Amino acid sequence: MQSNETVYEPLKWIVVFTALLGGLFLGGCDRRQQSQQPAVPEVATVTVQPQELVLTTELPGRTCAYLVAEIRPQVNGIIKDRLFTEGSDVKAGQILYQIDPAPFQAALDSARASLLKSEANLPAVRLKAERSKQLLEAKAVSQQDFDDKDAALKQAEADVAYWKAAVETARINLDYTHICAPISGRIGKSNVTTGALVTAHQAVPMATIQEIDPIYVDVAQSTTELLRLKRNFQRGLLKNNGENQRTVKLLLDDGRPYPLEGTLQFRDVTVDPTTGSVILRIVFSNPKHVLLPGMFVRATVVEGTADQAILVPQQGVSRDPKGNPIALIVDADGKVQQKKLKLDRPIGDKWLVSSGLAPGDNLIVEGSLKVRPGATVKSVPFLDGQKAVKTPEDTHTASKESN
Repeated sequence: MQSNETVYEPLKWIVVFTALLGGLFLGGCDRRQQSQQPAVPEVATVTVQPQELVLTTELPGRTCAYLVAEIRPQVNGIIKDRLFTEGSDVKAGQILYQIDPAPFQAALDSARASLLKSEANLPAVRLKAERSKQLLEAKAVSQQDFDDKDAALKQAEADVAYWKAAVETARINLDYTHICAPISGRIGKSNVTTGALVTAHQAVPMATIQEIDPIYVDVAQSTTELLRLKRNFQRGLLKNNGENQRTVKLLLDDGRPYPLEGTLQFRDVTVDPTTGSVILRIVFSNPKHVLLPGMFVRATVVEGTADQAILVPQQGVSRDPKGNPIALIVDADGKVQQKKLKLDRPIGDKWLVSSGLAPGDNLIVEGSLKVRPGATVKSVPFLDGQKAVKTPEDTHTASKESN
């Protein structure tokens, strides 16, 4: 019996030791399995809130002069003098060119002399016609004699009227030798010099005057955009912004804003068939002549006011394989849901959403790449300009800094 107890004693300890090892192994596996269970991912969200927004659109355009006058002569002659400086400002009525007036002065003097001659002949002819009428009543002359005297009187009166008109024509032509500015503005280069021969109503202008204060800006708006605006007003998505609706801002060709605001004058009623657009004409004050005719500019035109506009960060919107805009939101149960969106336009770093999102939706802005629709997530507020969701790289960097 003693020998048997000696044999079983080691076996008993082996069994106990094996049981202890098995328990430790199972406990380690359970802890490893527990540590390998995935944590609930965090996503940064923003709450969708509608807001009142004044909608604007940028349209390309070019400047053009408020008034343009091409200077052309109205009589033939030789340029005797040019009385302006090229590129200077001129006033309406200012003499610009002087055509040699000598032949026109002579024509005026000749017409005046002929008028005097006709007027001197008129009284005698009139007296003859009156005496002939009296004698006709007394049966002292024939009817033919009276008719001849009356015709001579009418011819003399016609001659006086003719030469009066000739005098006036000669005077007008003499005045046309002084070529004056019809409008105030800035005059460009002269196409003729002193001594040049000019002809009345010639094709090439002698110079051009442009009034550039104020100045027009003509911008093109597509008919598609115009129809979209009309539909939005009819559906109540936009409302008129009063007098501010006519206020326009301007960006110069180098990207700098023009300091003064303009006023929308009118929208053309004819569509350009080559571009499918209509012209909007805007007038700007231009006291320092910063804007010159022909400059390329961009005008910011007010479309209207949207009372319930929804703006979301652009990083919260992605595209499906077909290119349609989509977004992920977190519902009340902490589940991820996918929404199909309709986008209106970008405004800064945000999208203006036409449909697909409702007020109060929690839009996922960061962390959307590691979640799928239907997944449970933990939502944290999105901090613009800061990282609200910690990534493994952030954790690794933080541990290195603490060490």
